[in-house]
Amino acid sequence: MSTSVSACILVIGNEVLSGRTKDANLSYLAGELNTLGIQVREARVIPDDETVIIDTVNFARQNFDYVFTTGGIGPTHDDITAACIAKAFGLEFGHNPEAVAMLQSHYKPEDLNEARLRMAKTPKGAILIENPISKAPGFQVENVFVLAGVPKIAQAMFENLKGRLTGGATVLSATVTTDLTEGVIAKELGLIQDQFDDVEIGSYPYFKQGQFGVSLVLRSVDQMRVESCQTTVKEMIEKLGGKLIFSS
Repeated sequence: MSTSVSACILVIGNEVLSGRTKDANLSYLAGELNTLGIQVREARVIPDDETVIIDTVNFARQNFDYVFTTGGIGPTHDDITAACIAKAFGLEFGHNPEAVAMLQSHYKPEDLNEARLRMAKTPKGAILIENPISKAPGFQVENVFVLAGVPKIAQAMFENLKGRLTGGATVLSATVTTDLTEGVIAKELGLIQDQFDDVEIGSYPYFKQGQFGVSLVLRSVDQMRVESCQTTVKEMIEKLGGKLIFSS
């Protein structure tokens, strides 16, 4: 039986919760992790609040194989993620000599002020995650990976850490789109889900150019089961008199 490897993504930042910043990290990380055979089972957006961060990280690291946080590791007063990770693990928190050296190689001495040096603070014993863009690193403590909130930097950090990850079976998917609506297919689709209980069937209605319809996304680690389920869904659409708009 294929091994399932799980992950939780924590998006940290008041600016995301306020709507001022649109998060782009969740979709990127979920897609990349799925490619590696790591299934994102949960994602949360939480505020820059010490208690919330500590409690959420402790819950996530105990219930998922991997945890990824984004946001809150910059130079300002509200960047508290790194310190909270240290408290979650009960570790000392301070300047990481390796991280300091990274910043020293990037900034002129007169520009490496106290605020920027805050970005070199990590929990004691943390493994750094290289940041090729602005040099201030992310870090790893056990199964928790702490990334920047800026999407380009978060993505660059992920590229430098993914070699540390061990995935399980890759989740494969297929999509079938029809002009039938959910109300029409619901009963038959439920029977198909019962028949293919090892295939996750997601139903996503749409309204385009004055036309209602639905896209059905089939996901499983077993390619043959996905293909068999896809065939059955197509047969259902034909039986109900619908039009097959798209299939992949």
